[in-house]
Amino acid sequence: MGQAILAYRKRQNMTQQDFAQAIPMDRSVIARIESGDRKAAKVVMKRVSTCYDDPQLMLAAQEEVTDGACTPWLDGADLHKSTVQLKTEEELSEAQAAMRLVPITKRKDQLTEVDMIAIKSAIMECIEAITALTHYVAVLCKEFAFSWLALWKEHRRELKVKKYMK
Repeated sequence: MGQAILAYRKRQNMTQQDFAQAIPMDRSVIARIESGDRKAAKVVMKRVSTCYDDPQLMLAAQEEVTDGACTPWLDGADLHKSTVQLKTEEELSEAQAAMRLVPITKRKDQLTEVDMIAIKSAIMECIEAITALTHYVAVLCKEFAFSWLALWKEHRRELKVKKYMK
């Protein structure tokens, strides 16, 4: 979370004081989180996420809470919208191809070692596709000024209407 806050502040040309004031929070708390001397508390992550509505900050909060069992922010990738779209299309295609090889009609007790390898491969390809799709959505939100938070709230409302969620 600290690295994401620091990166966000630098992108926005904000001081720690500017960043902390908007939340509101004491600047020293932000400084300790950025330096890694302190983990971000849930209340801090929530305030940062809702105040700044930035996909990278949201993913950092997820990572903090889940110990990495979520989409990582690809800070070493080319995140131009056209590059991300092409990579997402590639990852989706690879995931679909791997899914077609999963012996979905077999029970667990019927699976061979080769079947298990195919299943794990499909899972990994799907995780790569999820990562690509997440960045695609994030990049388009940033590029065209859509609210990450509002879109996810809208999605949840639609899932509830369809009775996929309570």
